[in-house]
Amino acid sequence: MDPRDTAPDSWEQEDDVEATIDGQLESAFTTLNVNAKPFVPNVNAAEFIPSFVMKPHSENLDSAVEMLSTMECTTPLENGDTEMSTEEPWDQKEAEPNEEEPGGGDRGPAVQAATEETAPEIIEEEEEASVPKVPLIQPDAPKKEHINVVFIGHVDAGKSTIGGQIMYLTGMVDKRTLEKYEREAKEKNRETWYLSWALDTNQEERDKGKTVEVGRAYFETEKKHFTILDAPGHKSFVPNMIGGASQADLAVLVISARKGEFETGFEKGGQTREHAMLAKTAGVKHLIVLVNKMDDPTVNWSLERYEECKEKLVPFLKKVGFNPKKDIYFMPCSGLTGANLKEPTDSCSWYTGLPFIPHLDSLPNLNRSSDGPVRLPIIDKYKEMGTVILGKLESGSISKAQQLVMMPNRHVVEVLGLLSDDVETDDAGPGENLKLRLKGIEEEEILPGFILCNAENLCHSGRTFDAQIVIIEHKSIICPGYNAVLHIHTCIEEVQITALICLVDKKTGEKSKTRPRFVKQDQVCIARLRTAGTICLETFKDFPQMGRFTLRDEGKTIAIGKVLKLVAERD
Repeated sequence: MDPRDTAPDSWEQEDDVEATIDGQLESAFTTLNVNAKPFVPNVNAAEFIPSFVMKPHSENLDSAVEMLSTMECTTPLENGDTEMSTEEPWDQKEAEPNEEEPGGGDRGPAVQAATEETAPEIIEEEEEASVPKVPLIQPDAPKKEHINVVFIGHVDAGKSTIGGQIMYLTGMVDKRTLEKYEREAKEKNRETWYLSWALDTNQEERDKGKTVEVGRAYFETEKKHFTILDAPGHKSFVPNMIGGASQADLAVLVISARKGEFETGFEKGGQTREHAMLAKTAGVKHLIVLVNKMDDPTVNWSLERYEECKEKLVPFLKKVGFNPKKDIYFMPCSGLTGANLKEPTDSCSWYTGLPFIPHLDSLPNLNRSSDGPVRLPIIDKYKEMGTVILGKLESGSISKAQQLVMMPNRHVVEVLGLLSDDVETDDAGPGENLKLRLKGIEEEEILPGFILCNAENLCHSGRTFDAQIVIIEHKSIICPGYNAVLHIHTCIEEVQITALICLVDKKTGEKSKTRPRFVKQDQVCIARLRTAGTICLETFKDFPQMGRFTLRDEGKTIAIGKVLKLVAERD
């Protein structure tokens, strides 16, 4: 066997053996007429590259050609050398990247520019070698609390712009990307839209300036990890908004202070009212009202306008079920300029509270129990090297290689991979937005609204249930046999009111003795509902997140309700 191909007895002796190896190789390569010695150490590469930048052009070319030819000839030596010295340079490469190899580690901008211009071939080779040098950094720090924030409000109130501005202020989007968006937006005469493009990523949303799907992004503060859910404001996309709100722990209601815009959003057909009500129904306990566009010429940070918006909103939010003293917090801001989002602004001296991001950071921790049963309602699914599902873990904890059951189909699945906000982890706790790669189920067999549970504690599924419903907005009366669309957690299903059981008095909570023949707007009743297909649900008492629902019809939210009792199917 050729002595060159054998590995040395110990890697530590490598430096001592180097000279003898060189001698052997030199004699072996005499036929190629190449003196291999100068090319043995790769250490001089950094000094060697810039040195022929100084030479005249022709000499430069000659040396590059000569170097390439010698590199081709000496490939066995180069490979052999790097193989032999794998162990030793690992530590050095991190400590002294400039000395060892220009491809790895951080270089000075001047050296980097020079190397890129002069010898692209060398850099390519060295970059290939340096790929494994960048290990995935696993955060060993204690996990920050996850909080999901949904931005809701009327169309064009500035939800996506505020989201984009927050991402910029927290360093999630770099300045260069924003400048690119600004240029592109200018070309389309949409200069003020560039911030929203950080969240509105597809072409249709950018062209029309309207969010369609719930945008996702995340940012971190000192104490917490936030996921932004940017809900669409347009009334055609309310079902998407309900899906977004069902994942949220905290809602930010964005209203525009601009003259005319606030009024439009708040009137009967506006989305400000509907969104606030849907957020409450989806289980959002805390609401921050951002009065946006305060920098507008019609407002100019006026306290009177701010108070006017506040006065109109508070009675309505109180009616929906928020407690103005505990659950609601008002704050002025400007999404476009970023005023009062991270730093207080001078133009708003009358506002003494914390700006938006510090306020989020100072909120009390949510009490979530990780020892409850696993419940993960599925929002979306797709194929990517297996079946991938998205959802927010409502309770319990999930770890890699865990066996779970997909309800209502009772498929047993195994968790192959776990991503929490696009960062791979081995286990996840309640409140985290997860992407799971599953084994044992096909993507076609999953529908949004299915639920992942642990085998010991399955969630309930069925078609018939009794619920207490509040009719919010409906022109005529509702009788048994009425059909609507049911939105419960992430599930959307056709539903029919099969019977009205009794009316409930709003003030006293008393139930009527006789069965009502119909219900109308603003009444509360207990009714029996039956869905077209089997769905997963729980009673409101056992599991609030899966016991709340909304009924929609003809593009309007007509009722909200909670599940009181599950009725077993009669065969």
